[in-house]
Amino acid sequence: MASVEHCLYCFETLAAHLEGRKPMTLSEVQKSWAEYVRSTAAADAADSSKLSKRLPALRRVTEDSSSSSSSSSSASSASTSTLSLGPSTPETPVSSDSALAEDGQAAEAEAEAEAGQDVAAAAAAAAASQITESPLFVTWNTVSSRAGGGHSLRGCIGTFEPQELDEGLSSYALISALQDTRFRPVAARELPSLEVAVTLLTDFEDAADPMDWELGTHGLRISFHHHGRRYGATYLPDVAVEQGWTKEETLVSLMRKAGWVGKKDRWTEIQLNVVRYQGKKESLGYAEFKRWRDWVEAKGK
Repeated sequence: MASVEHCLYCFETLAAHLEGRKPMTLSEVQKSWAEYVRSTAAADAADSSKLSKRLPALRRVTEDSSSSSSSSSSASSASTSTLSLGPSTPETPVSSDSALAEDGQAAEAEAEAEAGQDVAAAAAAAAASQITESPLFVTWNTVSSRAGGGHSLRGCIGTFEPQELDEGLSSYALISALQDTRFRPVAARELPSLEVAVTLLTDFEDAADPMDWELGTHGLRISFHHHGRRYGATYLPDVAVEQGWTKEETLVSLMRKAGWVGKKDRWTEIQLNVVRYQGKKESLGYAEFKRWRDWVEAKGK
């Protein structure tokens, strides 16, 4: 399946091209990312440990405050008894102390959860590193800075021919960003607004009929002849779901994409050859790439 490292590599390739520097190789990115994950996990664990060590001291402070306040409270009139820091009142320092303990427990639980995620990420990365070639697509999206962060397509090109990932990802990262004729080439100033998605294609099968596929699971590659001309087009597995299309709407849209201009209610009269496939996709925003890249530069790698 596609991995974070694949996405980082695409960003690295494009950024290096636009900045006029030599990019890291895929294997260098994979090794660096593993080190980065370990480094940040260790830092997070250290921060959690520091918080846990601080809790006893914080408790002592609140206990001292409780003792002092209780002494003052005992000399107060009955009219101020609701401000007492005794154990039965909601305002008691015991509740604050419990909150501190809960914060520490939450931090420890979060650290354990993150450690589990790191293990899962490492396992996924190890599995991804075993894939050396695959048909693939690289998609660039522009992420809106407005609330909600809507996405708009900025470029998407790939190939159904298996590619060595080091060469294929770097090539199509640039081709989709700079040579998609539907858009102007991506400029350096746009990098902070971009998100990249890598889809490795698998499980190609001939569909029994145009409806023999599942929304959200399969991508489609269609081909057909009409008036002596051959047409063809593809949609990745996530396209139909993102657009909210039915199967029929997806097929008609795909035929339009291929260049067919017939009446949409007559699409069934066209003999379609449909190949369904699946796509193992991963995406990454520029902010995560920048954090990793800054770490790389700080390490002098």
